[in-house]
Amino acid sequence: MRLLHTSDWHLGRSLHREDLLSAQESYVDHLVEVVDAEAVDVVLVAGDVYDRALPGVDAVRLCNEALGRLASTGARVVLISGNHDSARRLGFAADLIDAAGVHLRTDPADVGRPVLLEDRHGPVAIYPIPYLEPDAVADALGCDERGHAAVVSAAMARVRADLARRPTGTRSIAMAHVFATGGEPSESERDIVVGGLATVPTAVFAGVDYAALGHLHGPQRLAEHIRYSGSPLPYSFSEARHRKSSWLVELGATGLQRVEAVPTPVHRPLAKLRGRLADLLADPGLARHEHSFLSITVTDPARPADAMRILRTRFPHALLLAFAPDGQTDLGEESYLSRLRGRDDLQIATGFVEFVRDRAVDEWERVLLTQAVQHAALETDAGAA
Repeated sequence: MRLLHTSDWHLGRSLHREDLLSAQESYVDHLVEVVDAEAVDVVLVAGDVYDRALPGVDAVRLCNEALGRLASTGARVVLISGNHDSARRLGFAADLIDAAGVHLRTDPADVGRPVLLEDRHGPVAIYPIPYLEPDAVADALGCDERGHAAVVSAAMARVRADLARRPTGTRSIAMAHVFATGGEPSESERDIVVGGLATVPTAVFAGVDYAALGHLHGPQRLAEHIRYSGSPLPYSFSEARHRKSSWLVELGATGLQRVEAVPTPVHRPLAKLRGRLADLLADPGLARHEHSFLSITVTDPARPADAMRILRTRFPHALLLAFAPDGQTDLGEESYLSRLRGRDDLQIATGFVEFVRDRAVDEWERVLLTQAVQHAALETDAGAA
């Protein structure tokens, strides 16, 4: 049996306000092509299908299209909810959709109930474990502790108990949306620490042939049979060096036989650039980044005026701009406070502009700052009255 392990689609998400829907549509095309080309029997989606509990209509449309196209290939789809998903909304009509070969598992009460499949070697039991919020499910799972390790351990105990009742030789897959110990996070995952300790030991997944994990956005191998597929697209610049992929998993007669990475096509590369504005615009070595999403740090001694507009004449997909002058030192809180003593509001405002621009304010800036200070004073007086 051949399975394709993917997760963290985050349909509807943007990258610093840059719409990624077309990139997500291209990923669905890629996914369907892989399922066809590799004769995949089952697609595993390990949570965070959407980016938020109330997804936009375009994200719902794309999810509907993706599941329909995957089902039309003849492959089964097994999908769990993640911490970004609304379990109830994602699991709507799950019993009816089962008949189409798309198995949505979002209810913690179903933990331990497998999706049962067969190949020429016999039965395969897939155990979907949706994201488990400790405070919400601890009592139902019989946990004395409220923590992610405790509730996922209880869920896996149910998995092993069910598997023990299955025919000898039944091969097994567990799916879970967790932060496993040893996993490497990025800046784009939502913290799941609410409700208890966040990490789950990998030993929790003992007893199954393969654990298909979701939540962390980098593809990772925690053990030969315990892996994160990662997200299909980068959702922060901390993922600039990720090589996005999914895992093609093959089960043989006695269990896990082979796991192979399937690279995901790059929609648009991510990169971080740093330097003085003139150098960034002139450096021929930066030509390869002219079509990348960019986070740029400008290091000029004085903050250049209109820097983002100027940079976009060469780098039209620059998304983030920071300013860090070469050699600038931190004045410290006490030193900064000492610079403000004895100054009125207008002097403080003009002093701030002079500090960040490394020049005196011009007449037009002084007029604007004076108006702003006067307006703020009127608002304060009105509030006090």
